[in-house]
Amino acid sequence: MSIQPVVIQPGLVSGQMKTNDWRSGMCDCCDDMGICCCGFWCLPCLMCKTTSEFGECLCLPLLDPWFCMAVTCSVGMIPPIALSMRSTIRERYNIKGTICGDCCVVTCCNSCAWCQMARELKHHKQPLIISAPQAMPMGPSSGGYPQIQTQYGSPGPYNIMPQ
Repeated sequence: MSIQPVVIQPGLVSGQMKTNDWRSGMCDCCDDMGICCCGFWCLPCLMCKTTSEFGECLCLPLLDPWFCMAVTCSVGMIPPIALSMRSTIRERYNIKGTICGDCCVVTCCNSCAWCQMARELKHHKQPLIISAPQAMPMGPSSGGYPQIQTQYGSPGPYNIMPQ
């Protein structure tokens, strides 16, 4: 078994550049009022729900306020969890932007940034509509009705097939 060298660096597939935009703007709360209301009335709930739907630990966003208060005790500190979530969402969905832009967004309007991330995830998590297969009959001779088999393997007096 031979080991193949890495020819293409991770994150760069066939030389593709980031081509997508965010599905909604920072202040497009009217696109999804449920997310906007959740972000306004209970931002920690929206943060935890969004992080969980993205596949990360549910309680991860709860570290942002603790980190900002414990390390600097100042307002205006860049929330590291929000920054990493935003940049990771941008990378996963091939969205245009820079880490500098992400820093500015999560520092200046953290709740709007979380609402935008939640709307983006909701868009990408839309369920596919697949038609259910039709019911198959149980057998060609049974007419769709089950038979009770005796211990000898043949239908006995307990045959429940219609006559």
